[in-house]
Amino acid sequence: MKTIVIEWLHLEVGGATCRRCGDTGLELAQAVERLQAECAPKGVEIVARETLLSPGQIAKSNTILINGVPLEEVLPHAEASTSCCPSCGDLTGRQEECRTLVHLGQAYETIPRDLIREAVCRVGGCC
Repeated sequence: MKTIVIEWLHLEVGGATCRRCGDTGLELAQAVERLQAECAPKGVEIVARETLLSPGQIAKSNTILINGVPLEEVLPHAEASTSCCPSCGDLTGRQEECRTLVHLGQAYETIPRDLIREAVCRVGGCC
């Protein structure tokens, strides 16, 4: 059986994450559930992992890795960017920039489940 590891990196301060990352986590959970159902019959196991980051690692927050490769490197016409994240600032006590995903010119603060699925499908060929 082939295994695809989806790793979600996000800021964690005192048990809390920012709204943007929290929403990405919800999208990821729904994508993983669907992918597991779709890919298992084709011999592909989908494993989800979560990596908590400290405020000093905020530049990596809101990142999704597919087998160690950033989602924006898997999807054509996608790139990482940043924007001001007041929710991260609430957690760290200072103004913060948090990662966003730009795909086909559209900026996403929350990474949509459809883009997560598309990236996994490209890597795994199971959906």
